[in-house]
Order: sequence, then structure tokens, then C-alpha cells
Amino acid sequence: MRILLTGTGAADGIPAFAAESRVSNFAREHGGKDIRTRAAVIDDQLRLDFGPDTFAQVQKLNLHVRDWKAILFTHSHDDHYAPKELQYLFPPFVNGEFKPPTVYGNANILDGFEGSFGQASHLPRTLIKSFESSKILGYTVTPILAYHKLDEDSMNFIIQSDKTFLYATDTGVYQDATWEFLQGWKFDAAVIECTDGVRPTEYWGHLSCDELIGMVGRLRTMGCLSERSRVVTTHHSAAGMATHAELEACLNPHGIEVGFDGMLMEI
Repeated sequence: MRILLTGTGAADGIPAFAAESRVSNFAREHGGKDIRTRAAVIDDQLRLDFGPDTFAQVQKLNLHVRDWKAILFTHSHDDHYAPKELQYLFPPFVNGEFKPPTVYGNANILDGFEGSFGQASHLPRTLIKSFESSKILGYTVTPILAYHKLDEDSMNFIIQSDKTFLYATDTGVYQDATWEFLQGWKFDAAVIECTDGVRPTEYWGHLSCDELIGMVGRLRTMGCLSERSRVVTTHHSAAGMATHAELEACLNPHGIEVGFDGMLMEI
């Protein structure tokens, strides 16, 4: 399984759109791994979220959108969900034979496409629910309940082929139902968010470095992550007050790698 982290930023991205901060200014000056957009692609065909950064990522990383056969949406926050952008998968913006990818998501996601653009009704859409597995492109995809946007079924994803992968963006520390469901699962790799970095906030829907370390520790104690399981971060915010190097100094001693835009994981 090939996991391309096309973006590893939070809602504000890095550098933040209009905010001034030490982390944003460092990114503006130094670029490289400190520039963060959002989302991921599995094996060049399974897109995870489709936000407003998608077009820029396609250009920068030389991605081939025609290869994307399905899009999994985690939830409907704007940095993950830009339904109008999918109009460019239909005529007159495409030529020749092209079948648009099937969209998978919760009810809010699917309903949100209605009327969003002229041909939205022609977009293939399938409802998925937390804790219910589906076969998608030869993968077994099992959404699990994230602790994030509570007015909808916010999801993280377990994706299985020959390997088993956990994609856990936009969640706070899992609640009891999710921890109970994870009993018995074993992951070859996990990508887990770390939005709040070294500056925790009162908002419960994201993870700080300390909370991430605690969650990874619990997953290891449960046997979900082994010593060989690769753990990589995503969804970093400028408000988390840590550069890429500072995040590495904090997380690497705990066996956690810091993700970056364009990072390719092969498991």
C-alpha cells in the first residue's frame, strides 16, 4: 500500500492564510517541510478528502486525477470538503471518456452536493457509516467514529488490502465506543493528527503532541500498533506553535514521525 500525504496541514494551513506568527513566518521564509496543505491519496486511486487545496496539489505533485476512482470524506468542514470543486470532473471541463470517482461519506456529505453545481446529480454517491465495513476498489474500508464534529458522523478510516492502515485526522482523544471497537485490530501503519502541537487548547476535537503521544501509547498497549508499525503525523496548525523540526524533537523520541506534504509511505 502506497500512502501519499498530499497535505499535512490543519484548517489554517501553514503558513496560515492571513495570520502572523513565528511558525507561519518561518514557513514563509524557509519553505520546505514547513509548508502544509491538506489531504492524502492511497495507491494513486483512493483520495482521502477533497478540499480547496486539491488543484494546487495536483500541480505541485504531478498527480493524475483521472486515476482517482473513489473519494472518501471524513467530515464536512471546509478544509476537507469543497463540493463545488468536483464540477471540474464533468463536461465542459473534461474531454473524452472519463467516469467521475464515486464519493463515499456521511449523510451531510452526500446531501451537500445537491445543487452545488449543475451536474452534481450525476456524481456517484454512496453512504457509509461508522463501524460498518464496505468494499471499495478492492479495499475493505471501515469508518470509525472520530471525536470531532458532533452534529454529523465524523469519521476516521481503517483501510485494508494486504496491509491494514489507520487514517485518523480531525479527532480528539477517542471516546469509549471507538476504543472498544478498536480492540483486536492490528495496524501496519497509522497517520494521526496533531493539530494543536505544543500549544494545547480547550477545544476537545483535535490532538496536541501530548495527547497524540498518549493515544499512540494506548494503541500500542492494546496491541493495535506493534514495534514495527509506522506512526506518522498530519493536520498540523500554525497555531500549534511548532516548526517541523520542533515537532520532530518532541515526537521522534516516542517513535512518531512528523509528516510533511509530499511524503510517500510504503507499507
